[in-house]
This record gives sequence, structure tokens and C-alpha cells, in this order.
Amino acid sequence: MISVTTAMLGRRSTRAFLNRPVPLNEVRDIIDVARRAPSGGNLQPWRLIALAGDDLTQFKAAVHANLKQNPRGDGPEFPVYPNPLREPFDGRRRKCGEDMYAAIGVTREDRAGRLQQFARNYDFFGAPVGMILAMDRSMEPAQWADIGIFLQSILLLAYERGLATCAQASWAAVHKTVRAHLGLPDDMVVICGVSLGYPDVDHPINSATMDREPVATVAELRGFGDR
Repeated sequence: MISVTTAMLGRRSTRAFLNRPVPLNEVRDIIDVARRAPSGGNLQPWRLIALAGDDLTQFKAAVHANLKQNPRGDGPEFPVYPNPLREPFDGRRRKCGEDMYAAIGVTREDRAGRLQQFARNYDFFGAPVGMILAMDRSMEPAQWADIGIFLQSILLLAYERGLATCAQASWAAVHKTVRAHLGLPDDMVVICGVSLGYPDVDHPINSATMDREPVATVAELRGFGDR
């Protein structure tokens, strides 16, 4: 059994997957365990739709058809990042993109290459399972934190089972198409998508490893003395 520590250290955002189906029982089990994630007042504010096979193919086709007509998408319902994004956060975001594109040999000047790679978001990077995570729009910031806990649980549980994932805020940019195709009511906000499948370990994009700040930068430990 893989420990939580092993999963935390080994999990990464995967952007290339094998053409290998994920059994229904695996997906159901991941969701079944993830629903035990804590939430304030036990609201359990999440709503998850997992797609595979023909349902996934039809969903992606609807999104691509919309993007052909409206390349900028629907416009996000919420800002993914603050504007302006202050330092050191903007520097971290830019470094993340540079490392990812460098892994596949796409330079800063290669705008077409960058756009092509970004467009693969809407193919779930070739994953055999695509998930859409939504929430009732009446919820407040505390429930967004609950959603994050639920999402992290899915990512770690998938890794435990030998699967890979990528959480994708990009799906919020096509929220109208997502909502219409999946039959989500207007009072649901599309938060993100999740690619799920078996990783293509030989694909260079999956070799990119993102930096993490040291403990001293992100946390303060007070009152412990020298222990």
C-alpha cells in the first residue's frame, strides 16, 4: 500500500496519457473514498461528473465545435488568478510554464506551439477519463477550500492506484458549453476539469518537475524551541 507521503511526493500534473481504459470500478472507488473528504458543516458542496468512452468523445466534440466558433471560449465565471498577480506568485507561475514548455522543446517565441499545447487541455491530454468538478454558486470562499480538499483527495487516491491526473482550471473558460452539454443547471459554477488515466511515462512533457518553496518560505514554526 502506498503511503500518503509517497503519494504526495510522487504525484504530479500529467499531460500525456496512454490509450488504456480505466475500469469503472476504479473510478467509482476513487470517488467513493474521496467523498469522505472533510467539509465545513459537512456541506459536501462538490458535484462531479466523470466521462469515458462515447460520452467523453461527444463531450470533447461539443467543446471543440464551440471553440472553433469562439476561440476565446465563454470567458471564465471567476478569475483564475488575481489581476495583477503580485510577486513572488507571478514569478512562480511564469517559471511553471517555462519548465513545462521547455520539456517539449517549445520556446517562448513559439506562440503557435504554446497555443497548440494549451489546446490539448480540451482533449483532457488524451486521458481516457475526463472529470468536471462543479459547485452550487451560492457557496462562499470557505466552500471553495472544501472543494480543494475533495480535489486533492481524488488526485492522491488516483496515484495510489497507479493512475495519473491533471487538474485543469482551463475548463472554467468553456463553462457555458460544459453546462449545456452535461445538463448542469445555471446555479452550478464549473470549477475545473480533471484528466485521469495511465501516464505515458516516455512522453517528455511528463518529465517536467515543478519547483516547491522550502518550508521556511511557506510556514512559520513557533514555540517548538530546538525540538
